[in-house]
Amino acid sequence: MATRTLGRAAKALLAPALALGATVGLASAPAQAAVWSSCEQYGNTSLNGYTLYNNIWGSGAGSQCIWANSGANWGVWANHPNTGGIKSYPNAKKVINKSITSLGSLTSGYNVTVPSSGAYNTSYDIWDTGYKYEVMLWVNKTGAVGPLGTSQGTLTRGGHTWTVYKGNNGSNDVFSFVRTSNSSSGTVDVLPILKWIKDTKGWFGNVTIGDLQFGFEITSASGGLDFATNSLSVSSS
Repeated sequence: MATRTLGRAAKALLAPALALGATVGLASAPAQAAVWSSCEQYGNTSLNGYTLYNNIWGSGAGSQCIWANSGANWGVWANHPNTGGIKSYPNAKKVINKSITSLGSLTSGYNVTVPSSGAYNTSYDIWDTGYKYEVMLWVNKTGAVGPLGTSQGTLTRGGHTWTVYKGNNGSNDVFSFVRTSNSSSGTVDVLPILKWIKDTKGWFGNVTIGDLQFGFEITSASGGLDFATNSLSVSSS
């Protein structure tokens, strides 16, 4: 079961920026040299309004390297053992910093290429500015992975149908929306989902949305697997 902690997010936020001298020519990198790459545990950089994190935060992790041509075109090669527990969440982050009622729109588009083996999910991870509430939107999953908490039934919002889970990891409340079928590309209208949590369920109030992250939550990738974000867009008003 995917247990996520504030410590994971805080470590990623506090990780020092790394120079471009990180490993080049990674197994996952495209034929041309990537603009940026790193094999450091918390390697990170900012590109085109996104912050990219390698973010190997879980125990028992193996090796992982991240590459990026831009903030919206990036990927990782990961070789994590076939054991339980989340090993990493490489991601691209966009800062929103708007309350739910002040948002006129919040949408995102994604296109990914993911392996057919291993254990992972491709997900949005959305945080309020106080890191008290976490909203996860799983657009695909493979292997022995599952969200934290108990099922709250199904919901159609934001252009997709989800199974909703509600839980707490000891540090923050976690609301997970797991797409009822896997998708490798699409558009998510995020704001109606946040409004449903606030107005229909009352699970939080008019919180300020801080970080919107998109990436791969990897439990196992034995032998080395490639994950790629071919394109990503995040827009808000």
